[in-house]
Amino acid sequence: MSRRILIAGNWKMNKTSAEGAALVKEIAAGLPAGNLPEILVCPPYLTIPAVVEAAKGSALEVGAENVHWAASGAYTGEVSTAMLLDAGVTHVIVGHSERRQYFGETDETVNQRAKAAVEAGLVAVICVGETLAEREAGETAAVIDRQTRKALEGISDLAKVVIAYEPVWAIGTGKTATPDMAQEVHAQIRAILADLYGADAAETVRILYGGSMKPANAPELLAKKDIDGGLIGGASLKAPDFLALVAAGANA
Repeated sequence: MSRRILIAGNWKMNKTSAEGAALVKEIAAGLPAGNLPEILVCPPYLTIPAVVEAAKGSALEVGAENVHWAASGAYTGEVSTAMLLDAGVTHVIVGHSERRQYFGETDETVNQRAKAAVEAGLVAVICVGETLAEREAGETAAVIDRQTRKALEGISDLAKVVIAYEPVWAIGTGKTATPDMAQEVHAQIRAILADLYGADAAETVRILYGGSMKPANAPELLAKKDIDGGLIGGASLKAPDFLALVAAGANA
């Protein structure tokens, strides 16, 4: 089965509304002609409206970086699925390693957020991945199995699910899993999906690589059988770098 490549930018806590709109316009203006991969940018909450407006008429979709599981209520500082949909968002990142590391995200809360997103009609980009200590202890497979299975509990339809594999030790460190190392984990994730939902359903799910994908390493990573795109951090903040990744996705 041919899965459409997805190049997703996670801006993290970067870009004001004006800066984000300018970046999106620069990306949109630089897109090559012909078949493109699916292209997604995920700005901070406050920047979303300006980015959605700037992206109108282009091939770019807009996502958010997190979402709460409750429809509304006394959850100071949180944002609901209805708020994201109202703002024009189509996707949301769930369970990013930085949310797990710095903000107390757990496998349970990742599952709650993912279920809420899918039930609301948003595409949940669910992040899984091991730390350096876990990899060095030989626990990668166990961590990926636990995180993936728990994140998907109660989700019956994979149509609104994307998985992103983030080797935490390769984010922002300049280290990158070799394409073979990345493919090994991506294949494991697809095997878990097949176990849970059947082989046919598993083949439809995009699994992104989220460990410092750059223009230099993207073609080799995207050539792997089970790597269906990238969840891009730093390289998504500069139009030339992001456009180079889009081009790599178009050629994969």
